[in-house]
Amino acid sequence: MKRHASKLVAIAIATSAILAAANAQAFTPAPTSGTTPKSSDIVLVATQKKPPKQFWRTKVRFSTDEAPGTIIVDTNNKFLYYIDGPNRATRYGIGVGREGFGWSGVVKVGRKAEWPTWTPPEEMRRREAAKGRILPITQEGGIDNPLGARAMYLYKGGRDTIFRIHGTNQPWTIGQNMSSGCIRMMNNDIEHLYDRADVGTKVIVIGPGSKTGDTYFNDRGVDIFRQIFGG
Repeated sequence: MKRHASKLVAIAIATSAILAAANAQAFTPAPTSGTTPKSSDIVLVATQKKPPKQFWRTKVRFSTDEAPGTIIVDTNNKFLYYIDGPNRATRYGIGVGREGFGWSGVVKVGRKAEWPTWTPPEEMRRREAAKGRILPITQEGGIDNPLGARAMYLYKGGRDTIFRIHGTNQPWTIGQNMSSGCIRMMNNDIEHLYDRADVGTKVIVIGPGSKTGDTYFNDRGVDIFRQIFGG
């Protein structure tokens, strides 16, 4: 009788061990031939917060004396307009320079780049270093690059102004004063604008120093017909 009981105890212990091992295996990642996953095997799953709906791309009724194909940047209200034709424009939400970095003027798109390299100006690197933040001399393009998916470099008199219209990997900053003077857009919006605005496009930036009447424009609200049917 004692020998029979001992056998039952031994069987129970063995069964428990087998079940424990099976459970452990179920929750352990499968081996990958002794190698660790490469970065290309990692999928980004973080969800990025969008800005308020008022800053989403919208087709609007728009009055101006500027020619179709012109870009008007309203830094006060955080909107960029691409003039589609008479009485119509596409409105995009933007992020603009922090207080002290605002600017205004008439410039042109001097060049364009997809997934651009970021080269922070020396002045910016010194300023950020004083705050304890070390910026790279150059950062290659990519999803973590501050210039985002596209950049349009703004020139005046044939010279680079160091200001850009570019994408951002922080879409929640649209509608805010966050940059060092550049004009940032959501990546899907800068891609949309990039395909429409050629090198040589006139860009009017309305901000500090702009005088009433320098540039006439009137955003008359959503163009319901175009929003629904396109065009």
